[in-house]
Amino acid sequence: MLRVGDLQDGDMVARRVTMLEEVTCAAPSYVARFGMPGDIAALDGHRMVGFRSSATGGLLPLEFTVGDDLRRVTLPSPVAVNGAESLVAAARLGLGLIQVPRYHVAQDLAQGTLVTVLPDRPPSPTPVSLLYPRNRQLSPRVRAFIDWVAGLFSETTPRCS
Repeated sequence: MLRVGDLQDGDMVARRVTMLEEVTCAAPSYVARFGMPGDIAALDGHRMVGFRSSATGGLLPLEFTVGDDLRRVTLPSPVAVNGAESLVAAARLGLGLIQVPRYHVAQDLAQGTLVTVLPDRPPSPTPVSLLYPRNRQLSPRVRAFIDWVAGLFSETTPRCS
């Protein structure tokens, strides 16, 4: 099983295969309306597109790395979603700031339909792990699959520092 995000303790063995770089971004129309924040303190008066946690049902705060600290900020949310595609679509419409793995918005950033916000204060990267049963001998096929998937990520995903 492939799992994205932090893992809860469980009965499965987890093999981390990569860390996904996250980015904060917004539509140019949003920035034109609310301004480009120069730092976290300048987020007062801004909005975020709320992302609803599948685990808790609550809205996830925005995260910003400041040195070795992680600061969480919750802004007013005119809309809340529970899927990455909806999150990006809402951002394209200028509804607020979002944080997603960079690969979700790489084309938007390249085309200018979204712009990076606070690039010097990135969100924490998101782990991607393979999970498999702890108390079971893995078949050669399963072991080969795990090694293959781990190899794919190591070849195609830029590492986060």
